[in-house]
Amino acid sequence: MQQVYRILDGISETIGRVIAWFTLLMVLIQFLVVLLRYVFAAPGFLGVSSLWWQESIIYLHGSLIMLGAGYTLLHDGHVRVDIFYAEASDRVRDWTDLLGSLFFLLPVCWVMWWSAAPNVAMSWTMHEGSPEASGIPYRYLLKSTVLAAAVLLALQGLSTALKSALRLAGHKVHDPFHGEKSLD
Repeated sequence: MQQVYRILDGISETIGRVIAWFTLLMVLIQFLVVLLRYVFAAPGFLGVSSLWWQESIIYLHGSLIMLGAGYTLLHDGHVRVDIFYAEASDRVRDWTDLLGSLFFLLPVCWVMWWSAAPNVAMSWTMHEGSPEASGIPYRYLLKSTVLAAAVLLALQGLSTALKSALRLAGHKVHDPFHGEKSLD
């Protein structure tokens, strides 16, 4: 069981570290767009319109958010209403994480998948692109990140639930992101 949550955590960690570079890329592209437009009055760069570059920032930003959701969950970065969680015992936190993952997070991931899948499939079928003539012709890839987010969040939710269940059962859980602990 420990190998399962380590693999799931490793997936989230690796994807998160890779897509973190999207932030730098967005900043560089935005700088380039501003530089070309206001300093050099150039309509594009490398034979590509400035609209294409501006849309690429939107694609990168959307991908960063959607693909980074599992990584953020791994590192407890999502907003949480800490009415009692912050002051709760480790046992109560584990019960909260276990039940919250199983009864709230996983159903939300399923609804995300279920509601987005038909739109993504249609987008892929018609190879949906930008509504602008000189925009990026791969909108279907951006829409696919919704499905990826649902999967990545669900996998990380399973990992969170598994680690909580193991701790509640009295097993030591090696979690490099939150320290090694058990509920002895």
